[in-house]
Amino acid sequence: MNSLKIGNLEPMGLQKSERITPNSSSGFKEAMKTAIDNVNNMEKDGDKSIVNLIQGKEDIHSTMIALQKADISMRMLLSVRNKVIEAYKEIMHMQF
Repeated sequence: MNSLKIGNLEPMGLQKSERITPNSSSGFKEAMKTAIDNVNNMEKDGDKSIVNLIQGKEDIHSTMIALQKADISMRMLLSVRNKVIEAYKEIMHMQF
């Protein structure tokens, strides 16, 4: 049998400058601000891609990829937000 191989794949993730290390001085606020800015930039890239598609400067494949990246990043951000709110509510209900 022939095995299928997929090449040129790189894991999507944070850039080295965006990684949060345990010794870093930036807090949760800065991490969330960076994540929100990244999602916002992906949304803007998706919008630009749609305009370029309409003008004939870009193909449908790259437009759909840009839109899916924006969608997935937004869903991930909303999931993190929901978990943070859930954790906050649990802390508020604790009895000391």
